Amino acid sequence: MRRVDHPRFTAALQQVEDSIDAAWDSFRTASGVAAEDARELAEVVLQDTSEFDWRVVDGALKQLICPECGAQLGAGNLGCRSCDLANGFRFAARETDRPGVPPGNEHAIRVSSAVARTRHRYTPRARAGYELLLPDLLAGQLPSTAQAQHAKDLVNQLTDDELECLITPADLG
Repeated sequence: MRRVDHPRFTAALQQVEDSIDAAWDSFRTASGVAAEDARELAEVVLQDTSEFDWRVVDGALKQLICPECGAQLGAGNLGCRSCDLANGFRFAARETDRPGVPPGNEHAIRVSSAVARTRHRYTPRARAGYELLLPDLLAGQLPSTAQAQHAKDLVNQLTDDELECLITPADLG
């Protein structure tokens, strides 16, 4: 079974999507903007993403279609100028760690979820590393630097096909 088809991964990805949708809906409602006017609010958010939480920024990106490639803005193939630029915007947004998690957990969730949600934009090695960790990050865990480096070394020893079949970090050996 491929990782992307495994319930561990699909449930984690759905949890991220739900949290982004909830953050966007809450922000839109608090801003007094009706759902049918969300596109204009999304454009305002993208003017300075550093003013907003990353989930609000990702929610804004979900409201917009790329004028160049027609994909959800920031999710098109690499090389699409508008999507490449918008994908970069998401990484300027704020990150606030949730209570009770190690510092840096929210950053790790943001990066891992960005890779998992637009996996076609990343290499098989990057996908494997970030996707394997996403469920554990959502549960409040964060690997140490040494653990992350060890996992990366193991990932680098596998073929692309082997990488797609990894389900949990323990599968690395």
